[in-house]
Amino acid sequence: MLKGISPLISPELLSILARMGHGDEIVLADSHFPGESFNKRVIRADGLRIPDILEAVLPLFELDSYVPHPLIMMAAVDGDVLDSSVEEQYIKAVQKTNPQINGVKRIERFAFYERSKEAFAVVMTGETAKYGNIILKKGVTPLG
Repeated sequence: MLKGISPLISPELLSILARMGHGDEIVLADSHFPGESFNKRVIRADGLRIPDILEAVLPLFELDSYVPHPLIMMAAVDGDVLDSSVEEQYIKAVQKTNPQINGVKRIERFAFYERSKEAFAVVMTGETAKYGNIILKKGVTPLG
């Protein structure tokens, strides 16, 4: 146990976050996501919901301020309907440390999969919300 670091962050996740550079992306994936099929670096966070992980990670993780959308989620497939409360919960968690963030960019399902292949890592969570995956783009950590 470390002071100032949420107990929701495993040693493996802490190591991944520390090794990421600016511009790297990490996928917080829902429990339905085929993480092992898309990325070689997969971390398990079973039983944890994404809003809780966001609240734990974002005090340690600078979002990229040089891109218009440092948060990316999957758009609904034709015929599906998004549950707007999922994004609302995520934004509420994000705004605790990043009050300037007020939304996410949505990208098509297969574009999201391609982006996941290039991500630094995928965190498989216990999130059960449909279309609950989110990509975070890391920014430059300020000094001091």
